Amino acid sequence: MPATEAQVTFFTLSGGMVLEAAAMLAVFVALLFLGSMVAPGRRVDGPLLEGKASTYKLNGLALFLLTALAAGAAQFFGWFSLAVLNTHFFALFVVTNVFAFAASGWLYWRESRRRDASTGFLAGYFHGVELNPALFGVDLKMFSYRPSLIGLALFNASFAVAQYETYGELTLAMMLYQVFTFVYVLNYFQFEGGMIHTWDIISERFGWNLIWGDYVLVPYFYCIAGWWLVDASGPPLSPVAAVAIAALYVFGFWLFRGANGQKHRFKRDPNTRIWGKPAESLDGRLLVSGFWGIGRHLNYTGEICIYLAFALTTGFVSWAPFLLPAWLASLLGHRSRRDERRCRAKYGELWERYTQRVRYAMLPFVY
Repeated sequence: MPATEAQVTFFTLSGGMVLEAAAMLAVFVALLFLGSMVAPGRRVDGPLLEGKASTYKLNGLALFLLTALAAGAAQFFGWFSLAVLNTHFFALFVVTNVFAFAASGWLYWRESRRRDASTGFLAGYFHGVELNPALFGVDLKMFSYRPSLIGLALFNASFAVAQYETYGELTLAMMLYQVFTFVYVLNYFQFEGGMIHTWDIISERFGWNLIWGDYVLVPYFYCIAGWWLVDASGPPLSPVAAVAIAALYVFGFWLFRGANGQKHRFKRDPNTRIWGKPAESLDGRLLVSGFWGIGRHLNYTGEICIYLAFALTTGFVSWAPFLLPAWLASLLGHRSRRDERRCRAKYGELWERYTQRVRYAMLPFVY
């Protein structure tokens, strides 16, 4: 299917655009970093890591809503068009890659001066040296989710603006996609505190792997379906298909958020109630109630359903939008196996009892 003019501009690159993109990225990250320092938010203590407990300020939701309000006001009053993100997409992609590689090098240089790194340059650069580096009191690993997901939301909004400015209206598919993605990002920041107990925060050192993933992979790859929807000349999405896709999205969201919510409630209070009954566990450590009594990683399954719903809004005119759910299924399938090895090493015989009790990982009766 040939690309439209609105889609072709997506790949436009010139020296002037690169400079403009660099300025946009610098202002965007700097404002979010400053906002992370000064915006109000409750402070919570994280788990004990490397002998110390970090304190996190959870003000991501305020920053997201302020960004959405500012972008909406700018669009409404004609101060600038969000479609500029669509026209500068490739230039922004280039400068963000430069930023990610440079930031990874700076972090390695900073930490190698502070300590005698036991890993070589390549391992330290790509996997990181420090677990939770901070700058001016802001945890850089936790912060990086903010430009990542807020940037993703802005790109998605820019595609809707680009479609409207090109065709004079929004398609049903685009409107559905905008609701899906806005709710997804909003929900992340509503439950931002849950990130404190994730594998990335607790165990992954902050190097190129996470930096590039946050600043480049998520905002520039996870929006592929939105870019595809800019072209409104293809077959329209039928109301029946829209309802079916929305049902898949709601199911995935229920599974993803419900499983994570049950786990976090159990960690805070082992006596919590799940699905109307007292939580059941093995030796008070491994939850076997609710979703966690059905599958060991159903939260991953729910997230895959969400991204499949994103892709399905584009119909079946191309395989390209389905790269995202396919890649995510591969990523989360690999992560589930890594989680299994880690839990087996941590819990030993208790984990064997758990896998006998909860036989399936991500797909009941299949896997």
